[in-house]
Amino acid sequence: MSELLRWFERRRQTRTIKLIQRHLGITTAIVEDLESAIKAAVNGETKKRRDCVDRITEGEKAADKLRRMIMDELSTGELPPVDREDLMHLTKRVDLVADWSREATRILNALPMEIVPKKLQHALVEMVENVKICAFNLRECINKMIKKPEEALQAADVVERQEEKVDDLHERARKILAEQEELKVGTAILTNELLEALEMIADACENACDQVRIIIIGR
Repeated sequence: MSELLRWFERRRQTRTIKLIQRHLGITTAIVEDLESAIKAAVNGETKKRRDCVDRITEGEKAADKLRRMIMDELSTGELPPVDREDLMHLTKRVDLVADWSREATRILNALPMEIVPKKLQHALVEMVENVKICAFNLRECINKMIKKPEEALQAADVVERQEEKVDDLHERARKILAEQEELKVGTAILTNELLEALEMIADACENACDQVRIIIIGR
């Protein structure tokens, strides 16, 4: 077992660990709200979509603040520099999940969902549902790294398989988009950008799990 994992065993109630888990919880809630926002947009529920987007905006700010607090804690903590760096990289990668979720809402706000073909709407909903699963599996992976590191690698594999599923859905959605000859150019571009943002959330989840692997195996 690496020194960092031994540190987890001894320090599970430290401020740093609590901040990491709070940051992870906020990030997961942001992705959950993103799913609700896209479904509300598809269903024409303007107020619900706006409320979800507002929560995501505030959540992303809170996640950024926690990220900075974690960095400050790690910079003055007892861990060796290489272990501090590993945890900093992990926190940054988790934070990208929140950042890309916020970017997705910016695109969603500009996208006239009512003129997006139903087939594409369904593709967006299916994709964001699976992105949420990816984020929830990431939370499980990191929590296991802290509490049961021997199980974290298996959880990382689950995230990787889920990210591959999101990739497949993204490819399928782009094919549907390419078939929409009557869709306005601006709407097509925004739809494609939203698909790309959703894929980037899943990619960020996988990248964070790669960092978990580095922490467990690489030292």
